[in-house]
Amino acid sequence: EVQLVESGGGLVQAGGSRRLSCAASGFTFGDYAIGWFRQAPGKEREGISCMSRTDSSAWYADSVKGRFTISSDNAKNTVYLQMNSLEPEDTAVYYCAAGTSYSYGSGDYCRPQSYEYYYWGQGTQVTVSS
Repeated sequence: EVQLVESGGGLVQAGGSRRLSCAASGFTFGDYAIGWFRQAPGKEREGISCMSRTDSSAWYADSVKGRFTISSDNAKNTVYLQMNSLEPEDTAVYYCAAGTSYSYGSGDYCRPQSYEYYYWGQGTQVTVSS
């Protein structure tokens, strides 16, 4: 059974940090790009970061660039999202997802659109207080 399980959400003060984890099972972790998405109340889900299959490239939305970092531990089939300098606007349910990694030359890349992803976790709530 394919599973993605997020953890690490919670309540944090503005300016603080939080690390989210996404543990994958039931599929070959290294075959997929991994993306992080979030959905705030009343807003559409947005892609905020993704990492290609070979970890050769990562992408960040402008809203989180310089504050969030995606990383992976392939031995643990886990992807992380380190979130620093959190702002109240970061309050949302955060999801991880596995999807297509596109090849180019000797590397590969991910795309942040949700339709590129087929396996999704259940989400973890992050609330940033001002």
